[in-house]
Amino acid sequence: YFQALGETQAPVLIHCAAGKDRTGMLAALTHHLLGVHPDDMVADYLLTNTAVDLDRRAPGIARQLEAMTGRTASHDAVVAFLGVEPVYLETALAAIATRHGSVDAYLEQALGVDATLRDRIGERLAA
Repeated sequence: YFQALGETQAPVLIHCAAGKDRTGMLAALTHHLLGVHPDDMVADYLLTNTAVDLDRRAPGIARQLEAMTGRTASHDAVVAFLGVEPVYLETALAAIATRHGSVDAYLEQALGVDATLRDRIGERLAA
């Protein structure tokens, strides 16, 4: 993703059903690369709760879960399953920093986002 983001002029789309796990993390890491303030990253992450329309979607998801598992899921459980809380993102970023020393070190060491790629991404997305 970061290679494509830095090396192509084509649009890049990331999406999923709820935006809280892989997609939410990818968006947060992209924001981090661009210097977005952590409070703003969390605010963007929390948009999942309104974009997904949890209350409207919960009954349908509950029916799907029941069909798959034979067990009934409560409305509150489904909303918790689909929704996000600030602590989810904050905990993930803290774990990354603990394990790698910082989010920047994780981006460079684990994901290969060196200074050159970081600059290209910044130039592309700031344009």
